[in-house]
Amino acid sequence: MEEYLEEAAMYLMSIRPQYANAIFSKRKKYELRKLSGVKPVEEGSVIIVYSSGKVKSIVGEFTAGEIIIDTPERIWAVVSRPGTGIGGDAWAYIRGARRAMAIKVENPRLYPRPVSLEEIRRIIPGWMPPFSYKRLQPGERLYELIVRRVRRV
Repeated sequence: MEEYLEEAAMYLMSIRPQYANAIFSKRKKYELRKLSGVKPVEEGSVIIVYSSGKVKSIVGEFTAGEIIIDTPERIWAVVSRPGTGIGGDAWAYIRGARRAMAIKVENPRLYPRPVSLEEIRRIIPGWMPPFSYKRLQPGERLYELIVRRVRRV
């Protein structure tokens, strides 16, 4: 598992605590993003979840299943079905975007313990979580010093 970064792309994604909790309790089946100037996530990627808000911690990961990239209206037609865990506030989030992305959540896994923003900044001073998401690159300090260790357990 330590070589996972070389096998699949890995992204760090900021998610509000209530949605992160819904993902890890397996209630939320899709994560939605507006696409504006960022490359879409790749199917099969590992999504490292940074729970924002009051939590401010890296808490777990999931695998990106099917990726749907389309207009918000077409995305909404797919993800608003019963049982997907997506509510009307998600529509308010993607409405008005030129393109949006729905990431099917597969294999959600909480880490044995969260890694707080404070802990991360002790190791990587001044580190800031991404506003939406960013691809982690091989050898990147966040992965090598923090994520790799927490995933090993």
